[in-house]
Order: sequence, then structure tokens, then C-alpha cells
Amino acid sequence: MAGMSYQAPLYLQMRELVRSKIEEGEYPPLTALPSECELAESYGITRQTVRNAIDILVQEGLLRRVPGKGVYVLCRKMERDLDELQGFTQTMLDKRLKPSIKVVSRAMRPAGENYSLMFGIQPEDDIYYIKRLCYANSEPISLEEIYIPRYLVPKIEGIDLSIFSVYEVYDFYNIRLERARQTLDLVQLDLSDARMLEIEPETPVMLFEATTYDDQGRVVEFNRNYARGDKCNFSVHFKK
Repeated sequence: MAGMSYQAPLYLQMRELVRSKIEEGEYPPLTALPSECELAESYGITRQTVRNAIDILVQEGLLRRVPGKGVYVLCRKMERDLDELQGFTQTMLDKRLKPSIKVVSRAMRPAGENYSLMFGIQPEDDIYYIKRLCYANSEPISLEEIYIPRYLVPKIEGIDLSIFSVYEVYDFYNIRLERARQTLDLVQLDLSDARMLEIEPETPVMLFEATTYDDQGRVVEFNRNYARGDKCNFSVHFKK
């Protein structure tokens, strides 16, 4: 393998080569690596050697395997200030449920008067809109609409949000969430959204609306979460 010595097994040399390319930015966080076949051909080694190297980096938490989609580079983990601000994926894992997410739609649009006031930006500035369906053990439990100002996460349109959580994107951009203001209401969905949640249109759902702030006092996200009442519950902690 070009540029490598013969003092260490090839898979360990390949591991360090991939690691260095990640650290140097050739393989950026939240993007896919070249396939095992492409890497094997590029460096004149076997696919199994590449796989062994990648397996180690997966165990180290530097890469993530996604069945049917490939291997993705993770960003460095950051500690969160408040456990209460966990995202959907971590919440489900904590409950020992298997989470999955389907992105229904995503778009970039001008903020307009309402969201410009919310995010402290100009009406013509861009915001991202993401609509996604959240599953636990392959069963739909909630439908989310997320609004994020573009200036905070300018490359989010190139990130696969069915693989990476929005919280992982925030970590990548060094955004530290500090607090959120949340309201709860009961609403009914339109026919298409009700079908996605596999409920009847007249069935009420819980609507959580949350405005989330970072440690600099900026509004980072506005989120509407329509949750099935028969599949979800919530708790409130009061402090004196």
C-alpha cells in the first residue's frame, strides 16, 4: 500500500490512513466514506482488509455503519448541559426501543415576518424546514416539523437526516443547547398526516411546540411534534 510501512498489519495501517484523512478534513464529518470496494482498489489491498480497518474505527466511535447506505463519518462527541434536551433518537435508546426516522420533506425558504422575529434575523434570510416521521420499533409514533435558521447550520442540506440526528448536526457546529420553552396542546391532523401516523383523522394527537435556545441566548430551533397519545406519555418535573 503506497506510503505505508511493512512494520504493522495492513488493516492497522489502513485504519490510521482513514483516521488521518478524517482529521485533515478529506472525509468530513456527517458524510459517507468511499465504498469498501473503492478504497480497496485505490490502495491495492483486499476488501476484507478495508473492512477490518473500518470495523475498528466503528468500535472507536469515529465511523457509523448504516445497513444499505454505507459508512459515515461521525463528529466528535460533546457533553450536553441538560439531559432534558435529548433528541428523539437518544430518548428512544434510553427506553430500549429501536428508533428510526424517515424524512418526509425538507426545503429552504425565506424566514418571513413570523420566523424572522422568532430567530432574530431578517425576513429575507433563509431558514430550513424539515418534516420527518419518527418510529419506535418500526411503528410510527410522532410527526415532526423543524425550523432552523440557515446561518447557524449552513451545510445541513447536504446531511442525511435519516442517518444523523439534528442534535449531532448541532454538535458538529459546536452549538450547545441550554434551555427550551415548550407548550402542549391537543389537535387533529389533516388526512395525509394522519395516514402517516396510521391513525384516523378525527383522532386527537398531542402537539408539543418547543423553542430551543443555545448557551449564547440564540434561538436555534422551533419544533412542532405531533405525537400519538396512545403511544406516548410525558412527565413534568417541578422544582421549588
